Amino acid sequence: MSEINDLFANQVSYHCTHITNDIELRISTLNNLKIWIKDHDDLITNALKTDLGKTPTESYMTEIGLVLDAIEYAKKNIKKFTKKQRVHTPLHEFFSRSYYINEAYGNVLIMAPWNYPFLLSIEPLVGAVAAGNCVILKPSEFAFETSAVIKQMVDTVFDAGHVAVVEGGSDVADELLKLNFDYIFFTGSEAVGKKVYEAAAKNLTPVTLELGGKSPAIVTESIPTDIAAKRILYGKGLNAGQTCVAPDYILVQESVKDAFMESIKKYITEFYGNKPLKSVNLGKIINKKHYERLKSLLKNQKVLVGGGIDERSLKIEPTFVDANFENVLMKEEIFGPIMPVITYSTIDEVIKYVNSKPKPLALYLFSNMKEEI
Repeated sequence: MSEINDLFANQVSYHCTHITNDIELRISTLNNLKIWIKDHDDLITNALKTDLGKTPTESYMTEIGLVLDAIEYAKKNIKKFTKKQRVHTPLHEFFSRSYYINEAYGNVLIMAPWNYPFLLSIEPLVGAVAAGNCVILKPSEFAFETSAVIKQMVDTVFDAGHVAVVEGGSDVADELLKLNFDYIFFTGSEAVGKKVYEAAAKNLTPVTLELGGKSPAIVTESIPTDIAAKRILYGKGLNAGQTCVAPDYILVQESVKDAFMESIKKYITEFYGNKPLKSVNLGKIINKKHYERLKSLLKNQKVLVGGGIDERSLKIEPTFVDANFENVLMKEEIFGPIMPVITYSTIDEVIKYVNSKPKPLALYLFSNMKEEI
């Protein structure tokens, strides 16, 4: 792994030249990145199709378009963010003038996940570059085609001392985490996040961890079930449920459960047709390992809707399961198109259960009553 050490040393030297302090250089580099993305939109789209079965519309809406927005936001605001700000001087420093000056951390490691492999690699990269950092980016090896496109893009747009891509598996990640970065930005699972945090602690390196969680969708009898069903299915169906803020389980008031499930059936047909596994709108599971994990979760479950699987295409239908709080599906984040449905009587039951669990990334409440909200 001497190549990684040499690359890191090169970036440390590059940052010490203060080249990245130049605001106009940062803006022009981000502009070059934007131009490359627009010129190679088809490469990115095809890679996302291969890795995750995304349509061009979904790829642009959930990845490419958001990156372009992030670039424009950074370019528009970078001078304001870097401007020296005069602040009040404390009495004991009365001969002085006081300022806030925002400066780059220095050398940054970005470790990206596979579920939104372009967005969650490049969006943090945009922020790091706009702030004047040098970056080593490690895309996920599971999104192989997208990783290759990202490397091609970075090698074209950036000097290797400024930004570089390092591809590989967990062994490469382990080597990178041994280096004394000034900041680490990690997106992924809680299990790997703990390892990143532990490695960073050895060098007292500040870290951003963007992890997952079991985000509930709460359906009350005060809202039309059609609205709740359509929105929940859309959120769960996006990227085949492989989204950190996807609804992970449904708590539905028992008086409207049957109507809610009828609405779910209707919208599955509307979104994916009579044969969802054949629909181009249904994404694929990232790889065989995750497909088998999700398949095993369906064993001995009472399926209300869906349940179809296709090993050849690595697709799983949007599947809703009759469950309770002790179901295996409630033990960890599902991260796939499987949704346990649990009934409740009063909103107090819901509040008690949700508050007894670790905080999720999101909570979706479908209600028209201010008291419940």
